[in-house]
Amino acid sequence: MALSDIGAVRGTRDLTGGESLFERRARPAVDLSVIIPISERYDNVRKVYEDYKADLESTNCSYEIIYVLDGDYADVLTELRGLLDEGEHLKVIRFARSFGEATALTAGFANSDGPLLLTLPAYYQLEPGAIAEIVGQLSDHDMVIARRWPRTDSGFNRVQTRLFYTMEKLITGHEFRDLGCGVRGFRREVIDEVSVYGDQHRFLPLIAQRWGFDVAEIDFPQSAKDSYRRVYRPGVYVRRFLDLLTVFFLGKFTKKPLRFFGLVGTGVAFLGGIAMAWIVVQRLFFGMPLSERPALLMASLLMVLGVQIFSLGLIGELIIFTHARNLKEYAIEEIIN
Repeated sequence: MALSDIGAVRGTRDLTGGESLFERRARPAVDLSVIIPISERYDNVRKVYEDYKADLESTNCSYEIIYVLDGDYADVLTELRGLLDEGEHLKVIRFARSFGEATALTAGFANSDGPLLLTLPAYYQLEPGAIAEIVGQLSDHDMVIARRWPRTDSGFNRVQTRLFYTMEKLITGHEFRDLGCGVRGFRREVIDEVSVYGDQHRFLPLIAQRWGFDVAEIDFPQSAKDSYRRVYRPGVYVRRFLDLLTVFFLGKFTKKPLRFFGLVGTGVAFLGGIAMAWIVVQRLFFGMPLSERPALLMASLLMVLGVQIFSLGLIGELIIFTHARNLKEYAIEEIIN
């Protein structure tokens, strides 16, 4: 992965006066690291930057702003270079090609310094003023995510959003209502414990809550500029559903794969066994021939498939057992004395 850094870290507060060398090294350079990924959708780069900067100034925190370009966005890079030439303090990370927004966020986290992290979309989702509230709430919560409410976008958007989150609640049992909003604040401990890949950055609150972190969802007015109708290709909806199933599986059965595969395999094999037993009863007591009976083949396949699915879970358990010492499935909040 080719990365090129441009610019420097912003620090608006003097942290060095009267401190020892050890204390200066121990304290972070900034209080807040802001990650802005650039992918398929973005608004006017300069205007968005200026609006975000105005909100960040109201937090009374020292901060850094990191842009991550997920691919070749020459126009965005030109705008960012212009801001740097004007004396703005930015850090820009540019990928050689597109690796996905989750990878862009991960690269931003790895190149940030603040104990508090804030992700912002490269386009308008909320009305101004939300950033200070989110940062302030991090004193009471490990992670704070914004919910766009009341919604000002089209009825079609609201219908598909409601359907998705109804499905999310049924599958995972959690009730987050706007995982699509990219305005999120969290402590660095969340990223240290939770890793995301693929498109799972959308489900970071679900994963973080599963690890025991305190996740809060707060309502903020939706920006009027975020009102266009969103219609995706069918494949996008399928991928979102599969990502949701992946998060559910990883949260429930990562350390106990036999519980999932064993249950499914046993159920499939049981259905095949019942069908096979009925076919045998028909042959022995009712004189029905076994030849030219597709049901016999289907019952046999179900039994074999059930055994194979069960075997997958058993192999998974063996792998987990051999690596159990290297696996961690807990997060320590505090050690006293």
